[in-house]
Amino acid sequence: MSENRIVVEWKGNMAFEATPPSGKKFMMDTYPEEGETTLGPTPFETFVCAAAACSGIDVMIIMNKKRQKVTRYWVEVDGERTEEGVYPRPYKWLKFIHHVEGEDIDPKAFETAIKLSDEKYCSVIATLRAAPTVESVGEIH
Repeated sequence: MSENRIVVEWKGNMAFEATPPSGKKFMMDTYPEEGETTLGPTPFETFVCAAAACSGIDVMIIMNKKRQKVTRYWVEVDGERTEEGVYPRPYKWLKFIHHVEGEDIDPKAFETAIKLSDEKYCSVIATLRAAPTVESVGEIH
């Protein structure tokens, strides 16, 4: 088994528990109208949130290295998905909007941090851009 292997296990109804390599488990579920439980965000929501968090972590690391005194920081994600009722429904475009508050924030430092995350460090966004080969196989036990 690969050290990067992720296990996602069905927990009843439409709920799934994810166990990533870190061992820090989390739940995903579906919208209430599609199942009986709401134990966590949907997989698609988790996917987009992961991209925002990945970029956000990079930006905060860079801002800290640049000695910027950040008191509040958040990332909003805007986008447009393909039409409802036609599947799959991928995003046609995504826009990550970074917001920062703090003491004497240098706009150039903030701009550089976002650019470095977007173009160099964020593995999730890099994966989105790379459009990796995806393969699905089945094993009956």
